[in-house]
Amino acid sequence: MLKKLNQAMEFIETHLKDDFLLEEITKQINVPDHHFRKIFFALTNMTLNEYVKNRRLSEANKELLQGAQVTDVAYKYGYQSMDGFTRAFKKWSGVLPSQAAKLGQCISCQRLQFVVTVKGGSLMEYRIVEKPAFFFAGVSKRVPMQFEGVNQEIVKLAQSITPEQREEMHRLQNMEPREVVNVSYESDTNFLEEAGELTHMIGVLTTETNIGCGLDTRMVEARTWAVFPNKGPFPKVLQDTMARIYSEWLLTSDYELAEPFSFSFTKMDGENAYSEIWVPVVKKP
Repeated sequence: MLKKLNQAMEFIETHLKDDFLLEEITKQINVPDHHFRKIFFALTNMTLNEYVKNRRLSEANKELLQGAQVTDVAYKYGYQSMDGFTRAFKKWSGVLPSQAAKLGQCISCQRLQFVVTVKGGSLMEYRIVEKPAFFFAGVSKRVPMQFEGVNQEIVKLAQSITPEQREEMHRLQNMEPREVVNVSYESDTNFLEEAGELTHMIGVLTTETNIGCGLDTRMVEARTWAVFPNKGPFPKVLQDTMARIYSEWLLTSDYELAEPFSFSFTKMDGENAYSEIWVPVVKKP
C-alpha cells in the first residue's frame, strides 16, 4: 500500500495541470476509490481534494512570483474563469493573485511522500470472523460524506424509521452481531468541487429473504471480517478507530480490504460508547 500511495502522489504531480477525476488516480493504482480516500485522510488529516487544490495553488503562486500573467496561470491550473481562480487564491493565500508578485508573498504546499515510521506501541484489539452470505435489511438514503463529527443527515435517517420498520428489523435479525448497524457504500465524489455522497443504511444482518415494511436490502457475499471493538466518547472514538484501521492496521497486517465498505454498531453508556467496526478483508497475496 505504501508503494501505491506514492504512485498516486506521482500521478497527481504529473497531471496537476490536467482536468482529471479522483477515479483516475485510484484506477491507476488499482485501489478502491473510497478505501483510498479514507487511507489518505487518516494519514494526512486532509481530503484528497484539498491536497490537489493546495498543490495547484502552490505551483500557481510560484509562477506568479516569477512574473507569469494571472490569466495564463489560472487557465494553466484548471480554472475555467478568472473569478473562480481569484476567489480560490485569495481564500487560500489571503491576497489577490495580482498582489502576490508585488508583495513577494508565497505559500507553499509541498508534495507528499509517504514513508514508514515506527510509532509508539499502542495496542489495537481485533478479531477475525468468518461469516456466510447475508443481507443487510433496513432504511437507506444518499447522504453527504463526512469524516468528522455527527452527520445530521444520518440522524434524520434514524429518526425516519417507523415503529413497523423497527419491528420488522427485529424479526429479521438472526445473525451476529445481533445489533442495529450502520453501513455505508456506493460512494462518489466530485473531485474538483469537494462534494460527494454515499448510500447509508441503518439496518440489521439477516439470512431471511421475505423482507417487508418497505425495507431496503443489500446482499453481502460470504466473507472474512476483521472486527475492531472500541470504547470512549462518541463519535470520536469510532472515527479515530476507523482512521487507525486504514492508516495503521491495513498497512501493516496480513490482510487487505476485500470490498470498499464496512459496518458498525454503537451502544451508548452516558457520554461514552462501546462500538464495533466490521471490515471485510482477504489475506494479502
